[in-house]
Amino acid sequence: MRRRHLLAASAAVIAAPGIARAQAAVTMRLSHQFPPAHHNARVIASFAEDVAARSNGQVAVQVFPAEQLARAGENFPGVARGSFEAAAAVNFQWGTTLPEMNAMTVPYFFTDFPRIQRFVGSDAARFLETALERRAVKNLMWLYTTRQSIFTSGRRPIVNLEDFRGLKIRGLNSLTDNALTAVGAAPSSMPGPEVPQALQSGVLDAGLTDLSAAVSRRFYEVQRFGTVTPYFAVISHVYVNPRWYNGLRAEHRAAIDAAARKAEIDQLRVTEETAAAAVAELRAKGMTIHEQTPQELATWRAAMQQPVIDAFLRIAPEGGARILELLRGIPAA
Repeated sequence: MRRRHLLAASAAVIAAPGIARAQAAVTMRLSHQFPPAHHNARVIASFAEDVAARSNGQVAVQVFPAEQLARAGENFPGVARGSFEAAAAVNFQWGTTLPEMNAMTVPYFFTDFPRIQRFVGSDAARFLETALERRAVKNLMWLYTTRQSIFTSGRRPIVNLEDFRGLKIRGLNSLTDNALTAVGAAPSSMPGPEVPQALQSGVLDAGLTDLSAAVSRRFYEVQRFGTVTPYFAVISHVYVNPRWYNGLRAEHRAAIDAAARKAEIDQLRVTEETAAAAVAELRAKGMTIHEQTPQELATWRAAMQQPVIDAFLRIAPEGGARILELLRGIPAA
């Protein structure tokens, strides 16, 4: 696979201070798409250090961020075939390969933080883990990435549903774009790094992104207004090759698993702190930020949620209804 041999030779092993790299008996190469400054990338880097510490240097996790080892679309086949041991993905990237993974992106469906806190270990998580196993990968950990989105605009704020009419707006994918077309917008899916230029040139009138991405991609330089809303949840995850994992010594698996459980807990705090800091920074950079009221949220949900549920059940006829039921069953308290 592209650049693998060169990168594998030059990659730095992320290990806890004071532990000699030469001691490592097991190497775990972990590919992901997140830039190093992204909060997911920081938690994954800490996971690598924790594995090294817990295993006394016997397990070395080599992290390849920002698609350095493989592109996002190459990660699943690479891990399933055993070309490398592990990768990370965001839930909606599974598309029609595993459509049930899109359930969290239904607008206003799974965005309550107390319920997200209870996702790991839930029947819903186990349902998706079983589905991943049927596709020849083993889930290692769930990394809650966001539940807060921001709709950005240049000419006028997007507050009421009427404000969407006719807007050329960045969409997420063909599934969630059903919500935007339902309110009269014209969504256009494109990779996140391309959105600021599209907004600046007028290809897009409005943006949709995660709060932290609005900061890191400097949306405040090309957009005046932002509406913050718990639009949908994104839960990333790290998965491994099951043949490699099952072949590990018990103590090595234990070190990896313990570090993964800690990373899942750490990610909850890191993600919430990152979102809060992003709102403050966008305001400091001059954006006019509107945080959606409960009445506005209810109005948007009534218009946007059902079209996406209908489309979701069409693309996931076997397990779609079941995963929605399991997510609904996760208690808020």
